[in-house]
Amino acid sequence: MIESIPPFAYVLLAAFAVAFLPRLPGHIVAAASTAAVGVQALLLENGLYIDTQFLGFDVVFLNVDDPARLVAVAVSILATAAVVYAYETEATPVQTAFAMSYVASTVGAVFAGDWLTLLFFWELMAVTSTLLVWYYGGEAVRAGYRYALYHGTGGTILLAAVVVHFVEIGSFRYDAATGIAEAAVPLAAIGIGINCGFIFLHSWLPDTYPRPHVAASVFLSVFTTKIAAYAMYRAFPEGALWLAYLGGAMAVYGAFFALLQYDPRRLLSYHIQAQIGYILAGIGLGTEKAIAGGLAHLFNNILFKALLFMAVGVVVYRTGEENIKKLGGLWNVMPLAFVGYLLGAVSITAVPGTNGFVSKGMILDEAHHIHNFEFGIEGFAYGDALWWLLLLGAVGTFMSFIKLGYYMFFHGDNTVEPDDATLGQTAAMFTVGGACLLFGLMPGLLFELLPFTDYLAAELHPYSTGHLAESAVLLFVGFAGFFSLKGPLARIAWLPDVDRIVFPAGFYLGRWLTWGVTELWAAVDRVVMATAGASMRVGADPGGYAYRTAERVPGVDVSELPEGSEEGTVRLRASAGTSVFLVTLALFVGLSALVLL
Repeated sequence: MIESIPPFAYVLLAAFAVAFLPRLPGHIVAAASTAAVGVQALLLENGLYIDTQFLGFDVVFLNVDDPARLVAVAVSILATAAVVYAYETEATPVQTAFAMSYVASTVGAVFAGDWLTLLFFWELMAVTSTLLVWYYGGEAVRAGYRYALYHGTGGTILLAAVVVHFVEIGSFRYDAATGIAEAAVPLAAIGIGINCGFIFLHSWLPDTYPRPHVAASVFLSVFTTKIAAYAMYRAFPEGALWLAYLGGAMAVYGAFFALLQYDPRRLLSYHIQAQIGYILAGIGLGTEKAIAGGLAHLFNNILFKALLFMAVGVVVYRTGEENIKKLGGLWNVMPLAFVGYLLGAVSITAVPGTNGFVSKGMILDEAHHIHNFEFGIEGFAYGDALWWLLLLGAVGTFMSFIKLGYYMFFHGDNTVEPDDATLGQTAAMFTVGGACLLFGLMPGLLFELLPFTDYLAAELHPYSTGHLAESAVLLFVGFAGFFSLKGPLARIAWLPDVDRIVFPAGFYLGRWLTWGVTELWAAVDRVVMATAGASMRVGADPGGYAYRTAERVPGVDVSELPEGSEEGTVRLRASAGTSVFLVTLALFVGLSALVLL
């Protein structure tokens, strides 16, 4: 039976159940459905299970392979914890129903076996996540509108890529080609890249995720961007050097702007971009170990990023404050939230013993050992350009989470004494945090889920002396860097991102476009109505209009017939030149019509 039911179906049914059942039973049903996704993924062997027709094309609604299983297990763990967290954070049943519909579309995209099915659920993810943002109201409405514009644009571009792919390959299915068709590469890169948060296409990330309910942010923070990275793997399964370098640049860019933020959820949103950069770097390098590392980091990022949003969400939920400069000293009054934050922070910064240490180490290894960039002067030097970008991003990540933890939990004395995390919030955070430690301390469990590791296991040594030393150096540099640069960073916190230009430009461009379309439509309407009115008047008195028109033609004389002629008749006299002109014009029009027809 598990081979014939696509997981998105029962998760979607659970979304309806949450909306209509009493609050506690509805959330229990929702958590059970998300947990079942991971169980089903682990029980099914690799293969195509629901191979059918959709819109007249061959599609696969249930495709199981190593990458799909990996992402499904992570989605299952996180979504189950997020449902518990939502219940304990007073999320309404309708909000959780929107979140569950978002999870259902995410699961559909994960198990898709072809581009058409992926695109279908891709667009459903955009719709359901926008509804989840809008539901909160207030500032989230305008942010959600911008979010919808970005994802609508990205989906349209991806649709064009999928059409081009089908024209070139003749099939939507993944197994019909290795990745996306070459002609569709630019379109696929941009369409997927918007959801990945490519530099200059990322403004929706820090704009949207800090706005809705804190429980909604937990769902939003992981699914859209991680499924985009997963789709990038489907498009470029053999890697692409430009993608690796773009990932390195994203790691630095996201970490830098995160360092300037004092809104905790905005800071975390920039780190979504930075961590996606590491994932794309691994996928882009294209070796089996690098791809396995990129997918492992995707898995881990789903866990520790959501954990950080949970911990920060508890602080916001309990204090009502979203400026970390106004917090401080909370570690002794909110120890559970502090431990949850600490587990997430050490995981994202790749401290030994955590899952982030394992996956980030795999990516850095490959960036260092298999891709050296020659600087162009013969015999001058070789530099690990990508490796340095990723290391710089890692230092920025250390500094960011030292800053966030310092201001929230240690800076100054707490001026309020809020309640700590609830039992359910604690259970959700510690479940996800425990998974971060489990996959870090027992990396073999993670390796079993990864592709290629059957024969790469002998090459994977996460706790080698070199890895441990590298981590110690990064940790030291991160601490020293933050406390030495804390003042300068505060003074440049005003530094604007591209949203200061993109959002106003989009607003005025939209306004001018709307005005132009409206005025053009009004002008066309005026012309059509005037033409229709004139036609009706001519039809009512065709003879009169004909003679009045003739009066205006040079050389034509319109005069009354002699007395005794029929009333109302007139006589037209035209000069010889006018007559020749009119006959010639009539012949020209007639011949032109014959030629054109």
